[in-house]
Parts: sequence; structure tokens; C-alpha cells
Amino acid sequence: MGGFADDVSRIHKVLSAVLDPTPLQHSQYLSDLHRADIWLKREDLSPVRSYKVRGAFAFVHDALQDDPDRTLFVCSSAGNHAQGFAYACRHFGKTGVVFMPLTTPQQKIAKTRSFGAPLVEIELVGDGFDAANAAATEFCAQKNGVMVPPFDHPTIIRGQATVGKEILEQSPQDRGWDRVIMPVGGGGLSAGVTRYFEEVGVHPAFSFVEPDAAPSLHESLCAGKRCRLDRVDNFVDGAAVAQIGEENFGQLKKFGPDQVILAPTDGVCATMIDMLNIEGIVLEPAGALAIDALHRLPKAEVEGRSIVCVVSGGNFDFERLPEVKERALRFSGLKKYYLIQLPQRPGALKDFLTLLGPEDDIARFEYMKKSARNFGTVLLGIESKRPENFDALCARLDASDLRWEDITEDEAIANFVI
Repeated sequence: MGGFADDVSRIHKVLSAVLDPTPLQHSQYLSDLHRADIWLKREDLSPVRSYKVRGAFAFVHDALQDDPDRTLFVCSSAGNHAQGFAYACRHFGKTGVVFMPLTTPQQKIAKTRSFGAPLVEIELVGDGFDAANAAATEFCAQKNGVMVPPFDHPTIIRGQATVGKEILEQSPQDRGWDRVIMPVGGGGLSAGVTRYFEEVGVHPAFSFVEPDAAPSLHESLCAGKRCRLDRVDNFVDGAAVAQIGEENFGQLKKFGPDQVILAPTDGVCATMIDMLNIEGIVLEPAGALAIDALHRLPKAEVEGRSIVCVVSGGNFDFERLPEVKERALRFSGLKKYYLIQLPQRPGALKDFLTLLGPEDDIARFEYMKKSARNFGTVLLGIESKRPENFDALCARLDASDLRWEDITEDEAIANFVI
């Protein structure tokens, strides 16, 4: 093995003293669904429900090896790195301060407090990672603390690379992996695992998955250099990073943009609901990216193949479940929204109801406003058992005298009224 792999083995030994390896589990459901041999590396089952504890713990450990008198550690995070950081600070008995965006889910804030109490304080700053990171950097400089980066540091990368070491150690003896699928935010996990596999002489195909609203790796690979995104949607908060890490891109720039899968947010929501309802696995949006990618890859690259999906995290705030379910239903074609003008006369609503099919259900009915003296506009949300039922409904609406409009895919209107 090379120096990198040796360092990963050293860090893994340190981690193994306090953290059990996360399981590598075969998924019969996903294997049957995709006609493949699908395995899940369950980082959502770590003590902090994310792989991020590996890098944070390794960083704090090595920093204290260099200078045992260090007393203050600082980090910025949207949630998972913060929890790993808090776990490490408490383990080593060191004071920590975490800067998190104001938009961080309450579940992640509460868990960070729990892991770090009483040694870790939380400061909520800004609407995204960049603002929190700037505040953390300034504070760290003022207080002479040690900044623990979330992804862009050699030690962090080596810590995350222990995921790859465990995959190989846990693989069945007769199993050779055709493909490894990993989510990408800042790139620490994918940079570490790909380099570790290379150094130990294992060469599966790699697929990297980003939210389509935060494609920092994809855009950087297309440009041949690191790019900063002007805008990032924070819904997939564990992977919503405006710029891939510099150290990480140094490793990942050898890959092509065609190896990056851009996952639609609503599709990720559908995968989350699917895994919760069928497998009983609670995933955060970023944790569902690798599984969702199985739907996006060409079938020829999935069917009959042995594939590992790295399930990166399960820190999900159930207050977000209604929105996730809503997005999933719309993505799956099982829910649509309409604006319908109903005549202001007795029996008009009853006449409309006769147009609904036996599997159609009104999930929302809201009188919007009078658009004319004799008509009123109604917002209707309709759920159905099968997507094709909406084709039949639209045909019946067309055949009626009603004026109507499907606004499900009209982002401007839908975001305003739904």
C-alpha cells in the first residue's frame, strides 16, 4: 500500500477504538427492483447517523497529537459535520463552537447539542453554509482556535476514506464490485474513497451524485477547474455546497462530468418515501442520493451488476415529512394541482365532482377569489392511485364547459399558491 492507504489504516485503527464499523447490507428490495446485486453501506447507522464523524474525529485526534494543549475547536456546518465535530470534542474533553446556518433543521441542531453537551456551543448565522463558514473563520482567528473544516483538508479526506476501507473488508470473499455510488457535497467522501481504492488496486466504476440544484462537482468537471455556483438550493442540505473543496477536486478532476449524476430534488423525495415505507429506513435527502442514482443510471449499467451505494446520512427532521411527501407525490405523477373556474350557481360543485374518477381524491380545495361576477376560481389538489388517471380526468375536463388550468409544473404559480 502507498502512504495514503497507510494513513487511512492508521486513522481507521484510531476510529475503531471508539466507533464500530457501519454495516454493509444487501438490499433484496433494491436488488429485485433493479435486477442487480445492490448493497448499502449504512453510514446512517453510525453514532451520529452520518459518515462525517470519521473526518471530524480524525482531525481533532491528529491536532491534539501535534499539540495536546489545544483547548478550542471551531467548525461550520449544515448539520452532519457539526454532529461529528461535537462527538469528537466531547470525547477528547475539548471546548467547541459550531456555526450553523439559520436554516439548519431543528433535528440536527438538537442532536449537535446532545452530542456536544456541555462542551459545545452553537451559533446560528446566515441563510447558508458560506455565511456560517465566514463567521466561524473570523471567530476562530479572533480566539486563536483550531478550525475543523467539513471536507477540504487532507486529514478529513483520510478520515472519510475509512468508508472505502470498511467496504473492502466487509465485502463477501467472492464479491467484486462493478460500481460504487457516492453522494457529493464538498467532495471529502468521494475523494477519499476513490483514492483509497486506487492505492489498494481495486478499480470499480464510480458514480458521483449531486442535487441538480447544487451541481458544484459537475460544473467544475465541465469547466476543467473549480467553479463557484451563484445559487444553491439548500433542500438537500447535506450536499448543498457552492464550491467543491480544493483538495478534493485535486483527486476528483480526473473523472468525467458524465460520471456525475444530477438528482432532481423531487425524485430524491420519492426515494426517501419509498425507502421509509418499504424498507423502514429513515434517510435525510443527501442520504438518499446514492440510492436515487440507481433510477438515473442507464439500465445496462445496473442490471446484473454488483453495486455499493453509500448511504451517507439519516438525520431527518420529521417536521419536513409533509413537504417530502408532497414533492414525492408530484414527482411520481400521483398528485396534481388545478385552477378551475366554477360558475356561482347551486349544484356547480356537485356537477364538477361527477368528473372525478373512482381513484381520484380531493386533497385540497381552496376558494381563491372571484374573477368575474358569475364565476369563482378554485385551487384543487387531487391525488390518484395511478398517473394515467389524470389523463382521463383532463379529457373529461376538456369535454366539460369548465375553464381550467394544470399548474403543477408551473413553478412560479405553484410556489406561490401550493
